[in-house]
Amino acid sequence: MNESEQTAARPASKNADKLCAGKAHDVGGMWETLRSEAAKVAAEEPKLLHLVDDVILSRENPAAALGARLARRLAREDMPREAMEPLLTGVFEAHPLVVHSAMRDMRAMFERDPACFSLLEPLLFYKGFLALTTYRVAHQLWQDRRRWLALYLQSIASEAFAVDIHPAARIGCGILLDHATSFVVGETAIIEDDVSILHEVTLGGTGKQTGDRHPIIRSGVLIGAGAKILGRVEIGSGAKVGAGSVVLADVPPHTTVAGVPAVVVGVAIEENPAIEMNQQLDCRGNI
Repeated sequence: MNESEQTAARPASKNADKLCAGKAHDVGGMWETLRSEAAKVAAEEPKLLHLVDDVILSRENPAAALGARLARRLAREDMPREAMEPLLTGVFEAHPLVVHSAMRDMRAMFERDPACFSLLEPLLFYKGFLALTTYRVAHQLWQDRRRWLALYLQSIASEAFAVDIHPAARIGCGILLDHATSFVVGETAIIEDDVSILHEVTLGGTGKQTGDRHPIIRSGVLIGAGAKILGRVEIGSGAKVGAGSVVLADVPPHTTVAGVPAVVVGVAIEENPAIEMNQQLDCRGNI
């Protein structure tokens, strides 16, 4: 069996259908925190009262809040807010796991981004969070065979947030998408839970294959700004990809790679680079 046949034969993911499953999260507690922070914003900055009231204070639950926030950003002439918001909120209400995943993303951004000082900040202002949450709705629509509508949301999200994620891609939760500009994810890519990714990252194909042709990113991976990972390569759990790298081959777990093309530069110091967010190439072993 040659290399391309081995790649095609590789299992997509040990937990491909269980991303985000079995990970309890206090959505209710987060919702109360969001409401408290929104009330504080309304009191301290009256010019934002309409925003926080519309998105948080007038809403009964996270599903309604997520629907309202995305509708404000995604509504267009061909789908105005009065049509967009019920669509989005309906998906959130019908699929609690989509809300759960979004809330885990929000928590990840708050905990890992030193510039983020409240849970409310990603919901109001972070296009990485908003783009990822839009993908989650589009992915659900894709699974429900409403593919034209899923592709429409992908197109609008690309326009609104400069982030292009194919709705068929499979993405876990607890994802930090930092800054997010020019983040591109191909149709057959898989990103497992608890991964951190910076801006201008591409998870792309080689342009020569059909079928499963995009990367698999295992849990705990940190991908630096501008990295390009191409083809059905696997980035092992806890690995680190240096900024600006071009990855064309598998990366073993807990390994640091960098360069064009990327080569192994050592073993990651951190047990979980995605959580630690240390983007320097300090490592054990050769540099």
